[in-house]
Amino acid sequence: MASLATLLALADSRLPTGGHVHSGGIEEAVVGGLVVDIGTLRAFLRRRICSHGKVAASLAVAVHDGRLPVDTAEREADARTPSAAVRRASRSQGRGLIRLARRVWASASWEAVGTTPHLAVAAGVVGAVSGVTPEQTAMQVVYTTMTGSATAGQRLLALDPADVASVTFELSSLCEQAAAEACGGLADLSDPLLDQLAERHAARERPLFAS
Repeated sequence: MASLATLLALADSRLPTGGHVHSGGIEEAVVGGLVVDIGTLRAFLRRRICSHGKVAASLAVAVHDGRLPVDTAEREADARTPSAAVRRASRSQGRGLIRLARRVWASASWEAVGTTPHLAVAAGVVGAVSGVTPEQTAMQVVYTTMTGSATAGQRLLALDPADVASVTFELSSLCEQAAAEACGGLADLSDPLLDQLAERHAARERPLFAS
């Protein structure tokens, strides 16, 4: 029960890790007319889950269960993140998660992870320290990859919150599938469209979200 409560806390959008200022590419997709309504938001979230979500979860699991040491995982994360803008966003959120974890689990040793790890690496280390299972870590990473963009899309398009929540429930089985696949080994796929959106967003003046 304790690990379930911890998992729910880690997946809570109110967790003060800085994730609320990142849209995961949704802002640029909205500006570019790629996401305009609940249907196109659903399609975007599917892409996020099956690409960035799955890759990040696979790295987090490998760190969590000890298959990858932190320094190796950092290099693997860099290699799987072609966009410099996405790498910066990942490290920014990783910094926020580790900053919080140092307070919550103050007796743990955090030296190996440093101060600005990739979010996936941070999630793996925190998962191991917190007592959740590797499978739960994978699910948390995939789930928050989806919900962060879903919430940003709701705000940017002024969508009905009930409609957005309905889509996240609809996509829950896809999240479970991606998390299960992530537990089977490192994923090495990418989505060039999402990378392009990230780079265009980074060059935009005065965006609402950091990514």
